[in-house]
Amino acid sequence: MADQQEASVTLPSEAASVTQARKYVTDILGKWGFAEGTDAADTVRLVVSELATNAVQHTRGQSPTFTVRMSLVREQLRVGVSDSHPRRPRRLPAAVQQDNGRGMVIVRCLVAESGGRLSVTPTADGGKTVWIALPWRAAPVA
Repeated sequence: MADQQEASVTLPSEAASVTQARKYVTDILGKWGFAEGTDAADTVRLVVSELATNAVQHTRGQSPTFTVRMSLVREQLRVGVSDSHPRRPRRLPAAVQQDNGRGMVIVRCLVAESGGRLSVTPTADGGKTVWIALPWRAAPVA
């Protein structure tokens, strides 16, 4: 594996794109030597699913697309989901019976449990990128 790998995809901000984003991430992780079905790969896929869902649902039509960026530098995996809506993600009040509003709580917990960190950076177009950075080692190929 090279010292640095990068990949990205831009998708329309529609519900079907969340599935495409998950599949894209799974495919790239496989190309980079990460076994599907491992806890780490499942964590990344779930995080991307949550962030892509947020990019579709919470931009209120102000972001026609979102972009998933991935980079692997030595043993750190960074994944970011960008959209052009200016509002940063925020934790919504989540009542016990509420079906939504807990996505960022889940993302923060998964990232922390994996020894990683979450950050949000502004984009040139006035939007933002929600990044996760995780320590990562490729699974041995059987």
